Amino acid sequence: MDGSTPGAKPPQLHLTRLSRQQRILVVAGMACLLAAAGFVTYRWYMRPTTLTVAVGSQDGEAPKLVAAIAAHLAQTGAPVRLGMKETPTALEAAASFASGAVDLAVVRGDAGNMEQARAVLVVTRGVVLLVAPPGSPIDDLDNVKRVTIGVIGGEINARLVQILTREYGLDRRNVTFKPLALQDVRPAVATKQVALLLVVAPLTDKYIALLRGVFSPNGKALPGLIAIETAGAIAERERAYESFDIPKGTLRGSPPSPSDDVTTLRVPFYLVARKDLDADLVTTLTETLMNARRDLIGQWPTLAQLAAPDIEPDAYLPAHPGAATFYNGNQVSFLDKWGNLIFLVPMVLGGLVSVAAAARKYLREDQAAPKGDFLDHLYALSARIRTAKGVKELDEIEDEIDRLLRSHRIVAVVDDAEASNVTSLNVAAHRLETLISDRRAALASEQPNAVPDASSSPALRPRSSDRSAPAS
Repeated sequence: MDGSTPGAKPPQLHLTRLSRQQRILVVAGMACLLAAAGFVTYRWYMRPTTLTVAVGSQDGEAPKLVAAIAAHLAQTGAPVRLGMKETPTALEAAASFASGAVDLAVVRGDAGNMEQARAVLVVTRGVVLLVAPPGSPIDDLDNVKRVTIGVIGGEINARLVQILTREYGLDRRNVTFKPLALQDVRPAVATKQVALLLVVAPLTDKYIALLRGVFSPNGKALPGLIAIETAGAIAERERAYESFDIPKGTLRGSPPSPSDDVTTLRVPFYLVARKDLDADLVTTLTETLMNARRDLIGQWPTLAQLAAPDIEPDAYLPAHPGAATFYNGNQVSFLDKWGNLIFLVPMVLGGLVSVAAAARKYLREDQAAPKGDFLDHLYALSARIRTAKGVKELDEIEDEIDRLLRSHRIVAVVDDAEASNVTSLNVAAHRLETLISDRRAALASEQPNAVPDASSSPALRPRSSDRSAPAS
């Protein structure tokens, strides 16, 4: 007796019936999914970051310059790209930045409301020019009385107008300021609506030529430059400005005009980034822009003025930590930056090797082993044999034993522990064969007149040799 309860439902055999071709398709599908996931992860990690920059100027030169840089970054596959938001003036670019609508902006240092801004680089420096028409008797701000000064740019120079008015008491001397658009400058000078012009512009050949053309289209009669003698004192109080000397001969080399250096103010134009922008991203941005400067300086001479901002902690407009890292040469080394990845790659590869080994084992199986212990399944069949109602049911049980032993043969090939159970399985198989023979005899005795079926007769169906599990 094997201790089984007669009539109890034996545990079912769970066999995987996938063919080898189907298992190959399953493994190939999993490999494709892993490859696709790896590709998507790589593309996501290596994707370029696009930062939006607000830029504007009255003459439209600043947007053209930024657009050229943005196109170059896209063509060279730079890791950081620029998306431009053009505004009418630098003042409106600063307002757009202050509202949080953009990541970067080109702003003038005296724009105000720059709490969230950190300097990335100096784009250029605008020099404060007080220009008198050719032949004008005005040569000093202390002598200016009851005149009108035309201000090119209007609102963006409002702070500068207040500083000069307070410094020289221009309001007490009946000096007024009149905003002028670019197209109104020449008519205002020609009709003597203004006695002086106030303009803030870089000292480049382009802007100097424009300035000469306003007063004399033929370039023979040159305007005069009025000094701001207290520029040093103003710069100490108003840190957005710097004292600067316009070099001798700036307007013309021979004979030089001006004939001597002229003291005035200048104000930087910064590319600023939000202070909460990732430091590593800004480091990459700064390096990318300085590389673009090197490549484009032949086409855009203005790029020669790109420079590092003041990176001292007490600077008027502090440098962004990411930009300061680049200018200080403190970029992280290859191992510092990619050390974690280098450490993780072997771990990931080890996991993939384990998966590959499992897939190889899976592909080598012709049929999966049943769940549970082989001996338990064999002994559970004894109850079914004793209660079998006919020869057909006994045949089905014999087929089930065959499948079970065949599955064990496959497992024994790859698993030494399972191979050690061969003797026990042989004993169990012979025990079941004896039970089947006895049950066939019992069924035959119940039907004495039945003609035995050659296919089901135990004498004609040698099975003991088939059911013997091969020794490993």
